[in-house]
Amino acid sequence: IRIPVHMVETINKLNRTMRDYYQKHGEQPTVEELAKLMDKPEDKIEEIMQAARETVSLETPVGEDEDSTIGDFVADDSISSPKKEAMRMLIREEVEKVLRTLNPREAMVLKMRYGLLDGKSKTLEEVGQYFNVTRERIRQIEVKALRKLRHPSRSKYLKSLFSLLDHHEK
Repeated sequence: IRIPVHMVETINKLNRTMRDYYQKHGEQPTVEELAKLMDKPEDKIEEIMQAARETVSLETPVGEDEDSTIGDFVADDSISSPKKEAMRMLIREEVEKVLRTLNPREAMVLKMRYGLLDGKSKTLEEVGQYFNVTRERIRQIEVKALRKLRHPSRSKYLKSLFSLLDHHEK
């Protein structure tokens, strides 16, 4: 865990002041005494002491055998869990299954409009340019495709997709 350089220097100065005081007086200084010695307000001294207490190296050994470190137990949020990744793949497969029940043009229009290709939803105008048709024509194709997906003959695909989504939320 990184601490700003100026704070590290301040913590070191605080530790030196505490050590010197202890050597002279045989006891730890109070916050009030530290504030006077360092020429800082008491609340600033408490803030520095808190920062010093909260700072722990990720390399600090943990456990009796000390073969693990704190860093071994810190989760990396930038990496998706295997469970989430598997669920994402299943949902993607189910969406593809549903879209395969449409003609290729309808499927592509929905993929583009809802960002299923690159994660970015396209406007009617952008999709129209891709297909070299008007945005009104794209709107009509989209409405028709969505109507087809609502038809009972395709609802079984959607039901399995919604079932997956329900489990994913829990």
